[in-house]
Amino acid sequence: MKTIYKSLFKIFTALMAVAIFASCSENKTAEQMEEERTGLIPEGTELTPTEDVSKRLDIFAEFKLTSNIDHLTAEEKKALPLLFEAADIMRSLFWEQTIGGKEPFMSQIKDAEAKKFAKINYGPWDRLNNNKPFFQEIGPKPAGANFYPTDMTREEFENWENPDKNSLYTLIRRDEAGKLKSVWYHEAYATELKKASDLLKEAAGIIKNPELKKYLNLRAEALLTSEYLESDFAWMEMKDANIDFVVGPIENYEDQLFGTKAAFESFILIKDPVWSKRLAKFSQMLPDLQQALPVEEEYKKEVPGTKSDMNAYDAVYYAGDCDAGSKTIAINLPNAEEVHIKYGSRKLMLKNSMRAKFEKILIPISEMLIDPEQREYVTFTAFFENTMFHEVGHAMGIKQTINGKGTAREALKETYSTIEEGKADIMGLFLVTKLYEQGELTEGELKDNYVTFFASIFRSSRFGAASAHGKANMMRFQYFQEKGAFTRNDDGTYTVNFDKMHETMVSLLQKIIHMQGDGNYEAASKWVKEKGMITPELQADLDRLNTSGIPVDVIFDQGPENIGL
Repeated sequence: MKTIYKSLFKIFTALMAVAIFASCSENKTAEQMEEERTGLIPEGTELTPTEDVSKRLDIFAEFKLTSNIDHLTAEEKKALPLLFEAADIMRSLFWEQTIGGKEPFMSQIKDAEAKKFAKINYGPWDRLNNNKPFFQEIGPKPAGANFYPTDMTREEFENWENPDKNSLYTLIRRDEAGKLKSVWYHEAYATELKKASDLLKEAAGIIKNPELKKYLNLRAEALLTSEYLESDFAWMEMKDANIDFVVGPIENYEDQLFGTKAAFESFILIKDPVWSKRLAKFSQMLPDLQQALPVEEEYKKEVPGTKSDMNAYDAVYYAGDCDAGSKTIAINLPNAEEVHIKYGSRKLMLKNSMRAKFEKILIPISEMLIDPEQREYVTFTAFFENTMFHEVGHAMGIKQTINGKGTAREALKETYSTIEEGKADIMGLFLVTKLYEQGELTEGELKDNYVTFFASIFRSSRFGAASAHGKANMMRFQYFQEKGAFTRNDDGTYTVNFDKMHETMVSLLQKIIHMQGDGNYEAASKWVKEKGMITPELQADLDRLNTSGIPVDVIFDQGPENIGL
Protein backbone atom coordinates (compact mmCIF):
# COMPACT_ATOMS: atom_id res chain seq x y z
CA MET A 1 0.00 0.00 0.00
CA LYS A 2 2.85 2.38 0.88
CA THR A 3 4.39 1.57 -2.48
CA ILE A 4 1.18 2.58 -4.26
CA TYR A 5 1.02 5.83 -2.25
CA LYS A 6 4.65 6.56 -3.10
CA SER A 7 3.98 5.91 -6.77
CA LEU A 8 0.94 8.15 -6.75
CA PHE A 9 2.88 10.86 -4.93
CA LYS A 10 5.66 10.68 -7.55
CA ILE A 11 3.09 10.95 -10.36
CA PHE A 12 1.38 13.88 -8.64
CA THR A 13 4.74 15.63 -8.07
CA ALA A 14 5.71 15.11 -11.69
CA LEU A 15 2.40 16.49 -12.91
CA MET A 16 2.76 19.53 -10.66
CA ALA A 17 6.27 20.11 -11.99
CA VAL A 18 5.00 19.94 -15.55
CA ALA A 19 2.21 22.38 -14.73
CA ILE A 20 4.61 24.81 -13.02
CA PHE A 21 7.07 24.50 -15.89
CA ALA A 22 4.29 25.11 -18.43
CA SER A 23 3.13 28.15 -16.51
CA CYS A 24 6.66 29.54 -16.34
CA SER A 25 7.07 28.81 -20.04
CA GLU A 26 3.88 30.72 -20.83
CA ASN A 27 5.05 33.69 -18.79
CA LYS A 28 8.46 33.54 -20.36
CA THR A 29 6.90 33.32 -23.80
CA ALA A 30 4.78 36.41 -23.15
CA GLU A 31 7.89 38.31 -22.06
CA GLN A 32 9.81 37.03 -25.05
CA MET A 33 7.04 38.13 -27.39
CA GLU A 34 7.58 41.72 -26.27
CA GLU A 35 11.36 41.39 -26.36
CA GLU A 36 11.25 39.87 -29.86
CA ARG A 37 9.37 42.75 -31.45
CA THR A 38 10.57 43.35 -34.96
CA GLY A 39 11.13 46.67 -36.67
CA LEU A 40 11.33 47.70 -40.31
CA ILE A 41 14.03 50.37 -40.00
CA PRO A 42 17.67 49.22 -39.68
CA GLU A 43 19.15 50.73 -36.53
CA GLY A 44 22.44 52.49 -36.03
CA THR A 45 22.53 54.59 -39.20
CA GLU A 46 21.92 58.34 -39.31
CA LEU A 47 19.08 58.98 -41.74
CA THR A 48 19.57 61.62 -44.44
CA PRO A 49 16.40 63.49 -45.43
CA THR A 50 15.58 64.15 -49.08
CA GLU A 51 15.67 67.73 -50.28
CA ASP A 52 11.90 68.21 -50.38
CA VAL A 53 11.16 67.60 -46.69
CA SER A 54 10.92 71.29 -45.75
CA LYS A 55 8.57 71.92 -48.69
CA ARG A 56 6.42 68.97 -47.69
CA LEU A 57 6.04 70.37 -44.19
CA ASP A 58 4.47 73.45 -45.73
CA ILE A 59 1.49 71.44 -46.99
CA PHE A 60 0.02 71.32 -43.49
CA ALA A 61 -1.93 74.07 -41.76
CA GLU A 62 -1.83 73.91 -37.97
CA PHE A 63 -5.15 73.95 -36.17
CA LYS A 64 -5.78 74.08 -32.42
CA LEU A 65 -8.19 71.46 -31.12
CA THR A 66 -10.28 72.87 -28.31
CA SER A 67 -13.81 72.67 -26.99
CA ASN A 68 -16.11 74.23 -24.43
CA ILE A 69 -16.33 71.70 -21.58
CA ASP A 70 -18.53 73.77 -19.26
CA HIS A 71 -21.40 71.28 -19.71
CA LEU A 72 -19.27 68.36 -18.47
CA THR A 73 -19.75 67.09 -14.93
CA ALA A 74 -16.95 67.28 -12.36
CA GLU A 75 -16.51 63.51 -12.66
CA GLU A 76 -16.17 63.68 -16.45
CA LYS A 77 -13.53 66.39 -16.18
CA LYS A 78 -11.66 64.28 -13.62
CA ALA A 79 -11.72 61.22 -15.89
CA LEU A 80 -10.51 63.00 -19.03
CA PRO A 81 -6.78 63.06 -18.15
CA LEU A 82 -6.88 59.26 -17.81
CA LEU A 83 -8.30 58.99 -21.30
CA PHE A 84 -5.57 61.22 -22.70
CA GLU A 85 -3.01 58.92 -21.10
CA ALA A 86 -4.64 55.81 -22.56
CA ALA A 87 -4.78 57.48 -25.99
CA ASP A 88 -1.03 58.06 -25.84
CA ILE A 89 -0.55 54.31 -25.39
CA MET A 90 -2.54 53.72 -28.59
CA ARG A 91 -0.16 56.12 -30.31
CA SER A 92 2.91 54.15 -29.21
CA LEU A 93 1.30 50.86 -30.30
CA PHE A 94 0.53 52.24 -33.74
CA TRP A 95 4.21 53.13 -34.09
CA GLU A 96 4.95 49.48 -33.34
CA GLN A 97 2.50 48.31 -35.97
CA THR A 98 3.65 50.62 -38.72
CA ILE A 99 7.46 50.51 -38.38
CA GLY A 100 8.44 49.05 -35.01
CA GLY A 101 9.73 51.13 -32.10
CA LYS A 102 9.45 54.91 -32.39
CA GLU A 103 12.42 55.98 -30.27
CA PRO A 104 15.17 53.99 -32.06
CA PHE A 105 13.92 55.37 -35.36
CA MET A 106 13.61 58.98 -34.20
CA SER A 107 17.08 58.86 -32.63
CA GLN A 108 18.52 58.24 -36.11
CA ILE A 109 17.17 61.58 -37.37
CA LYS A 110 19.24 64.69 -36.61
CA ASP A 111 17.50 67.18 -38.90
CA ALA A 112 14.73 68.97 -36.95
CA GLU A 113 12.38 69.41 -39.92
CA ALA A 114 12.76 65.78 -40.97
CA LYS A 115 12.06 64.69 -37.40
CA LYS A 116 8.86 66.74 -37.35
CA PHE A 117 7.77 65.33 -40.71
CA ALA A 118 8.51 61.78 -39.55
CA LYS A 119 6.34 62.35 -36.50
CA ILE A 120 3.44 63.56 -38.67
CA ASN A 121 3.75 60.48 -40.89
CA TYR A 122 4.46 57.96 -38.12
CA GLY A 123 7.48 56.77 -40.04
CA PRO A 124 9.78 57.52 -43.00
CA TRP A 125 7.12 57.37 -45.75
CA ASP A 126 5.15 60.38 -46.93
CA ARG A 127 1.54 59.29 -46.50
CA LEU A 128 0.18 62.13 -48.63
CA ASN A 129 2.62 61.45 -51.47
CA ASN A 130 1.91 57.79 -52.26
CA ASN A 131 4.11 56.65 -49.34
CA LYS A 132 7.26 57.95 -50.98
CA PRO A 133 10.27 57.56 -48.64
CA PHE A 134 11.76 60.87 -47.52
CA PHE A 135 15.09 59.50 -46.31
CA GLN A 136 17.80 58.48 -48.74
CA GLU A 137 18.55 55.26 -46.88
CA ILE A 138 14.92 54.04 -46.82
CA GLY A 139 13.28 51.93 -49.53
CA PRO A 140 9.58 51.47 -50.42
CA LYS A 141 7.06 50.91 -47.64
CA PRO A 142 6.10 47.24 -47.19
CA ALA A 143 2.45 46.80 -48.14
CA GLY A 144 1.85 44.85 -44.94
CA ALA A 145 3.53 47.48 -42.74
CA ASN A 146 4.85 45.74 -39.61
CA PHE A 147 1.94 43.30 -39.37
CA TYR A 148 3.71 40.60 -41.41
CA PRO A 149 7.29 39.44 -42.02
CA THR A 150 8.70 41.52 -44.87
CA ASP A 151 10.01 38.37 -46.59
CA MET A 152 6.60 36.66 -46.57
CA THR A 153 4.97 36.08 -49.94
CA ARG A 154 1.23 36.16 -50.60
CA GLU A 155 1.42 32.54 -51.73
CA GLU A 156 3.14 31.48 -48.51
CA PHE A 157 0.44 33.17 -46.44
CA GLU A 158 -2.45 31.79 -48.48
CA ASN A 159 -1.08 28.23 -48.33
CA TRP A 160 -0.48 28.44 -44.58
CA GLU A 161 -3.17 26.69 -42.55
CA ASN A 162 -3.78 28.66 -39.40
CA PRO A 163 -7.19 29.50 -37.86
CA ASP A 164 -6.08 32.92 -36.58
CA LYS A 165 -4.13 34.21 -39.56
CA ASN A 166 -6.99 36.38 -40.90
CA SER A 167 -7.99 37.77 -37.53
CA LEU A 168 -8.03 41.54 -37.23
CA TYR A 169 -6.07 41.20 -34.01
CA THR A 170 -3.07 38.99 -34.78
CA LEU A 171 0.44 39.76 -35.95
CA ILE A 172 2.12 37.34 -38.30
CA ARG A 173 5.69 36.45 -37.32
CA ARG A 174 8.20 33.64 -37.86
CA ASP A 175 9.08 31.02 -35.27
CA GLU A 176 12.61 29.77 -34.56
CA ALA A 177 12.35 27.37 -37.48
CA GLY A 178 11.42 30.20 -39.84
CA LYS A 179 7.81 29.09 -40.22
CA LEU A 180 4.88 31.51 -39.95
CA LYS A 181 3.10 31.91 -36.63
CA SER A 182 0.27 34.15 -35.41
CA VAL A 183 0.59 36.23 -32.25
CA TRP A 184 -2.42 37.89 -30.62
CA TYR A 185 -2.15 41.62 -30.03
CA HIS A 186 -2.88 41.19 -26.33
CA GLU A 187 0.15 38.91 -26.09
CA ALA A 188 2.49 40.91 -28.30
CA TYR A 189 1.68 44.20 -26.55
CA ALA A 190 0.81 42.83 -23.12
CA THR A 191 2.50 45.49 -20.98
CA GLU A 192 1.06 48.50 -22.80
CA LEU A 193 -2.42 47.05 -23.08
CA LYS A 194 -2.50 46.17 -19.39
CA LYS A 195 -1.65 49.77 -18.55
CA ALA A 196 -4.29 51.10 -20.94
CA SER A 197 -6.85 48.68 -19.52
CA ASP A 198 -6.12 49.86 -15.98
CA LEU A 199 -6.56 53.49 -17.05
CA LEU A 200 -9.95 52.74 -18.62
CA LYS A 201 -11.08 50.91 -15.49
CA GLU A 202 -9.94 53.81 -13.32
CA ALA A 203 -11.87 56.25 -15.52
CA ALA A 204 -14.93 53.98 -15.36
CA GLY A 205 -14.74 54.08 -11.59
CA ILE A 206 -15.03 57.88 -11.70
CA ILE A 207 -17.68 58.25 -14.43
CA LYS A 208 -21.32 58.21 -13.33
CA ASN A 209 -22.98 57.91 -16.75
CA PRO A 210 -23.95 54.19 -16.80
CA GLU A 211 -23.51 53.75 -20.56
CA LEU A 212 -20.01 55.25 -20.65
CA LYS A 213 -19.07 53.35 -17.47
CA LYS A 214 -20.18 50.04 -18.99
CA TYR A 215 -18.35 50.71 -22.26
CA LEU A 216 -15.08 51.66 -20.54
CA ASN A 217 -15.12 48.54 -18.38
CA LEU A 218 -15.87 46.23 -21.31
CA ARG A 219 -13.31 47.93 -23.54
CA ALA A 220 -10.74 47.57 -20.78
CA GLU A 221 -11.33 43.81 -20.78
CA ALA A 222 -11.29 43.66 -24.59
CA LEU A 223 -7.80 45.15 -24.69
CA LEU A 224 -6.61 42.17 -22.63
CA THR A 225 -8.38 39.47 -24.65
CA SER A 226 -8.67 40.80 -28.24
CA GLU A 227 -12.41 40.09 -28.05
CA TYR A 228 -14.03 43.41 -28.92
CA LEU A 229 -17.58 42.56 -29.99
CA GLU A 230 -19.25 42.96 -26.59
CA SER A 231 -17.62 46.34 -26.06
CA ASP A 232 -18.67 47.35 -29.59
CA PHE A 233 -22.27 46.60 -28.67
CA ALA A 234 -21.86 48.63 -25.48
CA TRP A 235 -20.46 51.53 -27.50
CA MET A 236 -23.54 51.39 -29.74
CA GLU A 237 -25.72 51.88 -26.65
CA MET A 238 -23.75 54.92 -25.53
CA LYS A 239 -26.16 57.64 -26.65
CA ASP A 240 -26.26 60.19 -23.84
CA ALA A 241 -22.67 60.59 -22.65
CA ASN A 242 -21.03 63.99 -22.98
CA ILE A 243 -17.67 62.33 -23.71
CA ASP A 244 -16.95 59.80 -26.41
CA PHE A 245 -13.76 57.76 -26.41
CA VAL A 246 -12.77 55.61 -29.37
CA VAL A 247 -9.90 53.34 -28.38
CA GLY A 248 -8.27 50.14 -29.59
CA PRO A 249 -7.42 48.45 -32.88
CA ILE A 250 -10.01 49.81 -35.30
CA GLU A 251 -9.34 50.42 -39.01
CA ASN A 252 -7.63 48.20 -41.61
CA TYR A 253 -6.13 50.83 -43.91
CA GLU A 254 -2.55 50.42 -42.71
CA ASP A 255 -2.56 46.80 -43.89
CA GLN A 256 -2.39 47.30 -47.66
CA LEU A 257 -1.31 43.70 -48.23
CA PHE A 258 -4.56 41.98 -47.26
CA GLY A 259 -6.61 44.81 -45.76
CA THR A 260 -7.18 42.74 -42.64
CA LYS A 261 -5.11 43.77 -39.64
CA ALA A 262 -6.58 46.47 -37.39
CA ALA A 263 -4.43 49.41 -36.31
CA PHE A 264 -4.44 51.04 -32.88
CA GLU A 265 -5.88 54.53 -32.54
CA SER A 266 -7.87 56.77 -30.25
CA PHE A 267 -10.16 59.78 -30.46
CA ILE A 268 -11.28 61.88 -27.48
CA LEU A 269 -14.48 63.73 -28.34
CA ILE A 270 -16.74 66.25 -26.57
CA LYS A 271 -20.39 66.19 -27.65
CA ASP A 272 -21.97 69.29 -29.14
CA PRO A 273 -25.54 69.00 -27.78
CA VAL A 274 -27.04 71.65 -30.08
CA TRP A 275 -25.81 70.19 -33.37
CA SER A 276 -26.44 66.63 -32.20
CA LYS A 277 -30.11 67.38 -31.71
CA ARG A 278 -30.36 68.46 -35.36
CA LEU A 279 -29.08 65.08 -36.53
CA ALA A 280 -31.15 62.78 -34.31
CA LYS A 281 -34.08 62.17 -36.69
CA PHE A 282 -32.15 60.59 -39.56
CA SER A 283 -31.32 57.29 -37.85
CA GLN A 284 -34.91 56.04 -38.00
CA MET A 285 -35.07 56.69 -41.73
CA LEU A 286 -32.35 54.24 -42.75
CA PRO A 287 -34.54 51.17 -43.53
CA ASP A 288 -36.72 53.21 -45.90
CA LEU A 289 -33.66 54.76 -47.54
CA GLN A 290 -32.22 51.25 -48.01
CA GLN A 291 -35.37 50.23 -49.87
CA ALA A 292 -35.03 53.29 -52.10
CA LEU A 293 -31.65 52.13 -53.44
CA PRO A 294 -31.69 51.80 -57.26
CA VAL A 295 -30.78 48.09 -57.34
CA GLU A 296 -32.59 44.76 -57.48
CA GLU A 297 -34.27 43.49 -54.31
CA GLU A 298 -31.65 40.82 -53.56
CA TYR A 299 -28.98 43.54 -53.30
CA LYS A 300 -30.89 45.60 -50.73
CA LYS A 301 -32.63 42.99 -48.57
CA GLU A 302 -30.33 43.63 -45.61
CA VAL A 303 -31.97 46.09 -43.22
CA PRO A 304 -29.71 48.64 -41.53
CA GLY A 305 -30.11 48.68 -37.76
CA THR A 306 -32.26 51.51 -36.47
CA LYS A 307 -30.25 51.89 -33.28
CA SER A 308 -27.74 53.87 -35.27
CA ASP A 309 -27.32 57.43 -34.11
CA MET A 310 -25.72 60.58 -35.42
CA ASN A 311 -24.09 63.15 -33.22
CA ALA A 312 -21.81 66.13 -33.60
CA TYR A 313 -18.64 66.49 -31.55
CA ASP A 314 -15.59 68.61 -31.04
CA ALA A 315 -12.50 66.46 -31.42
CA VAL A 316 -9.92 67.26 -28.76
CA TYR A 317 -7.39 64.45 -29.36
CA TYR A 318 -6.26 62.20 -32.20
CA ALA A 319 -3.70 59.45 -31.54
CA GLY A 320 -2.31 56.59 -33.60
CA ASP A 321 -3.76 55.54 -36.95
CA CYS A 322 -6.30 58.39 -37.14
CA ASP A 323 -3.50 60.92 -36.56
CA ALA A 324 -1.20 59.60 -39.31
CA GLY A 325 -1.15 61.60 -42.51
CA SER A 326 -4.57 62.96 -43.47
CA LYS A 327 -6.97 63.61 -40.61
CA THR A 328 -10.47 62.20 -40.62
CA ILE A 329 -13.39 64.55 -40.06
CA ALA A 330 -16.07 61.96 -39.33
CA ILE A 331 -16.29 58.50 -37.79
CA ASN A 332 -18.53 55.58 -38.70
CA LEU A 333 -18.07 52.66 -36.31
CA PRO A 334 -17.99 49.85 -35.35
CA ASN A 335 -16.78 48.02 -38.44
CA ALA A 336 -18.07 44.58 -37.42
CA GLU A 337 -20.79 43.29 -39.74
CA GLU A 338 -22.56 41.65 -36.79
CA VAL A 339 -23.01 45.05 -35.17
CA HIS A 340 -24.15 46.69 -38.41
CA ILE A 341 -26.84 44.08 -38.96
CA LYS A 342 -28.16 44.12 -35.39
CA TYR A 343 -27.71 47.79 -34.46
CA GLY A 344 -26.35 49.71 -37.41
CA SER A 345 -23.48 52.03 -36.62
CA ARG A 346 -22.79 55.33 -34.95
CA LYS A 347 -21.89 58.36 -37.04
CA LEU A 348 -19.79 60.92 -35.24
CA MET A 349 -19.29 64.23 -37.03
CA LEU A 350 -16.14 66.05 -35.90
CA LYS A 351 -17.42 69.57 -36.38
CA ASN A 352 -14.34 71.58 -35.45
CA SER A 353 -12.03 69.44 -37.62
CA MET A 354 -14.53 69.69 -40.47
CA ARG A 355 -14.71 73.46 -40.19
CA ALA A 356 -10.90 73.69 -40.26
CA LYS A 357 -10.66 71.78 -43.55
CA PHE A 358 -13.55 73.65 -45.11
CA GLU A 359 -12.20 77.11 -44.37
CA LYS A 360 -8.47 76.52 -44.74
CA ILE A 361 -8.56 74.17 -47.74
CA LEU A 362 -11.87 73.66 -49.57
CA ILE A 363 -12.81 77.32 -50.03
CA PRO A 364 -9.38 78.27 -51.48
CA ILE A 365 -9.52 75.22 -53.80
CA SER A 366 -12.97 76.17 -55.08
CA GLU A 367 -11.78 79.72 -55.76
CA MET A 368 -9.11 78.30 -58.06
CA LEU A 369 -10.77 75.29 -59.72
CA ILE A 370 -14.55 75.76 -59.67
CA ASP A 371 -16.41 77.78 -62.31
CA PRO A 372 -16.95 81.29 -60.86
CA GLU A 373 -20.69 80.98 -61.49
CA GLN A 374 -20.87 77.84 -59.33
CA ARG A 375 -18.66 78.88 -56.40
CA GLU A 376 -21.68 80.10 -54.43
CA TYR A 377 -22.74 76.45 -54.20
CA VAL A 378 -19.71 75.51 -52.08
CA THR A 379 -21.10 75.76 -48.52
CA PHE A 380 -20.22 74.43 -45.10
CA THR A 381 -23.74 73.03 -44.63
CA ALA A 382 -23.36 70.96 -47.82
CA PHE A 383 -19.86 69.87 -46.76
CA PHE A 384 -21.23 68.79 -43.39
CA GLU A 385 -24.17 66.93 -44.96
CA ASN A 386 -22.01 65.17 -47.57
CA THR A 387 -19.56 64.07 -44.91
CA MET A 388 -22.30 62.91 -42.56
CA PHE A 389 -24.09 60.84 -45.19
CA HIS A 390 -20.79 59.37 -46.39
CA GLU A 391 -20.60 57.81 -42.93
CA VAL A 392 -24.25 56.76 -43.09
CA GLY A 393 -23.45 55.22 -46.46
CA HIS A 394 -21.08 52.71 -44.90
CA ALA A 395 -24.06 51.06 -43.17
CA MET A 396 -26.14 50.92 -46.34
CA GLY A 397 -26.12 48.58 -49.32
CA ILE A 398 -24.94 45.00 -48.90
CA LYS A 399 -22.52 43.26 -46.54
CA GLN A 400 -23.09 39.59 -47.44
CA THR A 401 -22.65 38.42 -51.02
CA ILE A 402 -25.73 36.96 -52.70
CA ASN A 403 -23.92 33.91 -54.11
CA GLY A 404 -22.33 32.26 -51.09
CA LYS A 405 -18.91 33.91 -51.31
CA GLY A 406 -19.13 35.12 -47.72
CA THR A 407 -18.99 38.79 -46.77
CA ALA A 408 -18.14 41.43 -49.34
CA ARG A 409 -15.01 42.14 -47.30
CA GLU A 410 -13.88 38.51 -47.59
CA ALA A 411 -14.74 38.21 -51.27
CA LEU A 412 -13.12 41.46 -52.41
CA LYS A 413 -9.96 40.88 -50.32
CA GLU A 414 -7.44 43.75 -50.46
CA THR A 415 -9.67 45.78 -52.81
CA TYR A 416 -12.52 45.91 -50.29
CA SER A 417 -11.48 49.08 -48.45
CA THR A 418 -11.14 51.01 -51.71
CA ILE A 419 -14.47 49.79 -53.09
CA GLU A 420 -16.19 50.41 -49.75
CA GLU A 421 -14.88 53.98 -49.49
CA GLY A 422 -16.06 54.61 -53.03
CA LYS A 423 -19.47 53.22 -52.13
CA ALA A 424 -19.78 55.40 -49.04
CA ASP A 425 -18.91 58.54 -51.00
CA ILE A 426 -21.44 58.01 -53.77
CA MET A 427 -24.04 56.49 -51.42
CA GLY A 428 -23.84 59.65 -49.31
CA LEU A 429 -24.60 61.82 -52.33
CA PHE A 430 -27.51 59.55 -53.27
CA LEU A 431 -28.96 59.77 -49.74
CA VAL A 432 -28.66 63.56 -49.70
CA THR A 433 -30.50 63.67 -53.04
CA LYS A 434 -33.31 61.48 -51.69
CA LEU A 435 -33.66 63.55 -48.52
CA TYR A 436 -33.93 66.76 -50.51
CA GLU A 437 -36.59 65.14 -52.69
CA GLN A 438 -38.50 64.11 -49.54
CA GLY A 439 -38.21 67.58 -48.00
CA GLU A 440 -36.14 66.32 -45.06
CA LEU A 441 -33.17 68.55 -45.93
CA THR A 442 -34.18 72.17 -46.43
CA GLU A 443 -31.16 74.35 -45.67
CA GLY A 444 -29.63 75.34 -49.00
CA GLU A 445 -30.29 73.40 -52.22
CA LEU A 446 -29.17 70.17 -53.85
CA LYS A 447 -26.82 72.04 -56.20
CA ASP A 448 -24.80 73.00 -53.11
CA ASN A 449 -24.19 69.34 -52.32
CA TYR A 450 -23.25 68.42 -55.89
CA VAL A 451 -20.72 71.22 -56.38
CA THR A 452 -19.32 70.88 -52.86
CA PHE A 453 -19.00 67.12 -53.41
CA PHE A 454 -17.13 67.67 -56.68
CA ALA A 455 -14.83 70.33 -55.19
CA SER A 456 -14.06 67.95 -52.35
CA ILE A 457 -12.63 65.42 -54.80
CA PHE A 458 -9.78 67.86 -55.48
CA ARG A 459 -9.19 68.30 -51.76
CA SER A 460 -9.04 64.56 -51.15
CA SER A 461 -7.05 63.85 -54.33
CA ARG A 462 -4.14 65.83 -52.94
CA PHE A 463 -3.63 63.05 -50.40
CA GLY A 464 -2.41 60.89 -53.28
CA ALA A 465 -3.63 57.52 -54.49
CA ALA A 466 -1.79 55.30 -51.99
CA SER A 467 -4.69 54.94 -49.55
CA ALA A 468 -8.09 53.32 -50.02
CA HIS A 469 -9.69 56.77 -49.92
CA GLY A 470 -7.23 58.08 -52.52
CA LYS A 471 -7.82 55.25 -54.95
CA ALA A 472 -11.59 55.62 -54.55
CA ASN A 473 -11.30 59.32 -55.36
CA MET A 474 -9.41 58.62 -58.57
CA MET A 475 -11.81 55.91 -59.68
CA ARG A 476 -14.80 58.19 -59.08
CA PHE A 477 -13.20 61.19 -60.81
CA GLN A 478 -12.48 59.17 -63.94
CA TYR A 479 -15.96 57.64 -63.91
CA PHE A 480 -17.51 61.12 -63.68
CA GLN A 481 -15.26 62.28 -66.51
CA GLU A 482 -16.19 59.38 -68.78
CA LYS A 483 -19.90 59.98 -68.19
CA GLY A 484 -19.75 63.75 -68.74
CA ALA A 485 -20.71 64.72 -65.18
CA PHE A 486 -18.39 67.72 -65.37
CA THR A 487 -16.68 69.89 -67.95
CA ARG A 488 -13.13 71.23 -67.73
CA ASN A 489 -13.13 74.77 -69.09
CA ASP A 490 -10.40 76.47 -71.12
CA ASP A 491 -9.44 78.63 -68.12
CA GLY A 492 -8.68 75.54 -66.01
CA THR A 493 -11.88 75.67 -63.95
CA TYR A 494 -14.53 72.96 -63.78
CA THR A 495 -18.30 73.14 -64.24
CA VAL A 496 -20.64 70.52 -62.80
CA ASN A 497 -23.29 69.29 -65.24
CA PHE A 498 -26.15 68.76 -62.78
CA ASP A 499 -28.35 66.40 -64.81
CA LYS A 500 -25.39 64.25 -65.84
CA MET A 501 -24.13 64.26 -62.26
CA HIS A 502 -27.41 62.77 -61.06
CA GLU A 503 -27.42 60.05 -63.74
CA THR A 504 -23.77 59.22 -63.12
CA MET A 505 -24.27 59.05 -59.36
CA VAL A 506 -27.01 56.44 -59.81
CA SER A 507 -25.08 54.30 -62.29
CA LEU A 508 -21.91 54.37 -60.18
CA LEU A 509 -23.83 53.36 -57.07
CA GLN A 510 -25.36 50.44 -58.97
CA LYS A 511 -21.96 49.35 -60.25
CA ILE A 512 -20.46 49.26 -56.77
CA ILE A 513 -23.37 47.56 -55.00
CA HIS A 514 -23.46 44.87 -57.67
CA MET A 515 -19.71 44.37 -57.36
CA GLN A 516 -19.95 43.97 -53.58
CA GLY A 517 -23.06 41.78 -53.69
CA ASP A 518 -21.54 39.51 -56.33
CA GLY A 519 -18.19 39.41 -54.53
CA ASN A 520 -16.63 40.12 -57.92
CA TYR A 521 -12.97 40.26 -56.97
CA GLU A 522 -11.73 40.11 -60.56
CA ALA A 523 -13.77 43.15 -61.59
CA ALA A 524 -12.82 45.06 -58.45
CA SER A 525 -9.12 44.29 -58.86
CA LYS A 526 -9.19 45.34 -62.53
CA TRP A 527 -11.02 48.59 -61.73
CA VAL A 528 -8.66 49.56 -58.92
CA LYS A 529 -5.59 48.71 -61.00
CA GLU A 530 -6.71 50.60 -64.09
CA LYS A 531 -8.43 53.63 -62.55
CA GLY A 532 -7.03 53.96 -59.04
CA MET A 533 -4.34 56.44 -60.02
CA ILE A 534 -4.06 60.15 -60.74
CA THR A 535 -4.35 61.04 -64.43
CA PRO A 536 -1.76 63.45 -65.94
CA GLU A 537 -4.40 66.14 -66.54
CA LEU A 538 -5.66 65.97 -62.96
CA GLN A 539 -2.08 65.93 -61.66
CA ALA A 540 -1.42 69.17 -63.54
CA ASP A 541 -4.35 70.81 -61.76
CA LEU A 542 -3.23 69.42 -58.41
CA ASP A 543 0.23 70.82 -59.10
CA ARG A 544 -1.38 74.23 -59.58
CA LEU A 545 -2.98 73.88 -56.17
CA ASN A 546 0.30 72.75 -54.62
CA THR A 547 2.25 75.72 -55.98
CA SER A 548 -0.45 78.15 -54.85
CA GLY A 549 0.31 77.64 -51.17
CA ILE A 550 -3.10 76.14 -50.34
CA PRO A 551 -2.59 73.61 -47.51
CA VAL A 552 -3.18 69.93 -48.29
CA ASP A 553 -4.25 69.00 -44.78
CA VAL A 554 -4.12 70.03 -41.15
CA ILE A 555 -1.99 69.05 -38.20
CA PHE A 556 -3.22 69.53 -34.68
CA ASP A 557 -2.09 71.51 -31.70
CA GLN A 558 -3.76 69.20 -29.20
CA GLY A 559 -3.62 68.13 -25.61
CA PRO A 560 -5.45 68.37 -22.26
CA GLU A 561 -4.15 71.88 -21.67
CA ASN A 562 -6.14 73.11 -24.71
CA ILE A 563 -9.41 72.40 -22.92
CA GLY A 564 -8.28 73.76 -19.58
CA LEU A 565 -7.22 70.52 -17.86
